Amino acid sequence: MKISQKGLYALKAMTLLARRFNDGAIRIRDIAYEEALPEKFLELILLELKNARLVESLRGAKGGYRLRRPPHQISLAEIIRLIDGALAPFGDAAQLRTLIETDDDHRALYQVFLDVRDAAARILENTTLADLIEPRRPPAARKRRNKEENGTVLPMVVRDTSDPGRRRA
Repeated sequence: MKISQKGLYALKAMTLLARRFNDGAIRIRDIAYEEALPEKFLELILLELKNARLVESLRGAKGGYRLRRPPHQISLAEIIRLIDGALAPFGDAAQLRTLIETDDDHRALYQVFLDVRDAAARILENTTLADLIEPRRPPAARKRRNKEENGTVLPMVVRDTSDPGRRRA
């Protein structure tokens, strides 16, 4: 998976809109200035996000753009797929599964690509704009705490630095 410059700009703009979700509509000029993004390129990105119903635009003196849904309802995967397409490093999941089934010589290679795609997709689908703007902890720490509260955490393996080959739980 590679995130394009356009994808990165979209993520930055959406993060700003998430941070300012309760402030009403934000003008393109303000988004561009605060995130140091080229205004004309941002216009095209926001139009694409609007057509996908992730943001809405308001006209008038208090006009601008705002998120259509609360930040906790918009995943990073949704934004990235819209702007950059599939999350897989090589084709999409269906294409990779077909290659695994049909290309005996390279089955293991395609399986690795599918595993990478699935892991990346899982992280991006479970990380929302709200996770990015919550100041208390990074997303991974929140998820780990939630699992601990539910009693589903596996013991962490820590390498003993005094003996490079020795592990302890």
